[in-house]
Amino acid sequence: MGISKWLSVILVCVMAVAGAAAALVWRHEQTVPQLITGTRIEPSRALADFSLIDGQGRKFGPANLRGHWTILFFGYTNCPAFCPATLSTLAALEKQLRTEPAAAVPQVVFVSVDAKRDTPAQLAKYVPYFDPSFIGLTAADQPSIEAVAKDFGVAVIITPTQDGDYTVDHSGELFVLGPDGRLAALLTGPFTVQALAGDWRRITALPG
Repeated sequence: MGISKWLSVILVCVMAVAGAAAALVWRHEQTVPQLITGTRIEPSRALADFSLIDGQGRKFGPANLRGHWTILFFGYTNCPAFCPATLSTLAALEKQLRTEPAAAVPQVVFVSVDAKRDTPAQLAKYVPYFDPSFIGLTAADQPSIEAVAKDFGVAVIITPTQDGDYTVDHSGELFVLGPDGRLAALLTGPFTVQALAGDWRRITALPG
């Protein structure tokens, strides 16, 4: 076989390999859900260990996030607008998903970034107002809660005021955790019931 024919054969093989690789990449991209409100994490990410306190004073850690889908949200009970609006949207989402199979209904967890004011008793009054199934979490002190927030990539800024009080600023992502307790998606908004319901079905691969 002449050199030109060998070159032609090699070129055809290279093109075939490149085409197969491109097809595999395309198929992979097609299997990853494209979300309206955020991004699917592929592969899912393990969480750092943590220990928080729920509204009944019980310890809550990564083990409590396994066995079901979870939406986790950082905020605080004195939040003037964003936190209650987001919790109200999640309550409406929860109500809508309760008409679906049980596997579709997420556990909603609200983690306070204001440990001083948000005691377990305060969370026990505040969080169930939006939905009785919602779980509120806090910590014994502010450094502990900020360490957990940092592991999730959530910024928390405490600013003292002239009257001796303080303000709290925080980022407002929603974290979707799979039944294995790993981070499956990061949702950044805008958060509407319709958009979240559609993304939830994409993430969990549920029909409808």
